[in-house]
Amino acid sequence: MDLKEIQNLIKFVAKSGASEVKLEMDDVKITIKTASEDSKETTIVQQIPVGSAPQAIAPVPAAAPTPAAPAATQKPATEEDNSKYVTIKSPIIGTLYRKPSPDKPMFVEVGDTIKEGDVLCIIEAMKLFNEIESEVSGKVVKVLVDDASPVEFDQPLFLVDPS
Repeated sequence: MDLKEIQNLIKFVAKSGASEVKLEMDDVKITIKTASEDSKETTIVQQIPVGSAPQAIAPVPAAAPTPAAPAATQKPATEEDNSKYVTIKSPIIGTLYRKPSPDKPMFVEVGDTIKEGDVLCIIEAMKLFNEIESEVSGKVVKVLVDDASPVEFDQPLFLVDPS
C-alpha cells in the first residue's frame, strides 16, 4: 500500500465519522484513529509488517452520514470556480516560507504577475532550503498556505490565472 492510498484512506475515514478503522493486508497492518470533536488530537496511522493473509476489519460507526452530503454538494461549485486556474503544488514535504528571510518582503502576493521560473516560496526539508519556482506564467489569484507552515507532498500552495 503506497502513501497516496493511505492518505486517501485517512480522508475517507475522517469524512465517514468512524472513530477507528483497522486494516490488515499481506505485508501491512494499519490502524487509523480519529479524535472526537472536543479533542485536539489528530489522526494516528500505524504501519506494522504482518505475515498473515489479508483481512479487512470494518470501521466502528460513530455518526450518521448526513453531514457528508452537504460537503459533497458544496465541493463541485468550488472546483468549478478554480478550474480555470493552475494549481501550484508542493513537490516535497517540509516547512513553507513565503519570504527569503524574516526581514525581507514576501516572494509573491495575491495579484502579483509571475513568469515561468520565478521563485514563489521556499520549502525547508531536512535543513535544506529548496526554492519553489513557478511552472507557469500568470497572475497569483490565491495563496493557499501561510508563512512558516508545514506542507505535505502534492499539497496545493498557490492558484495562478494563466490568462
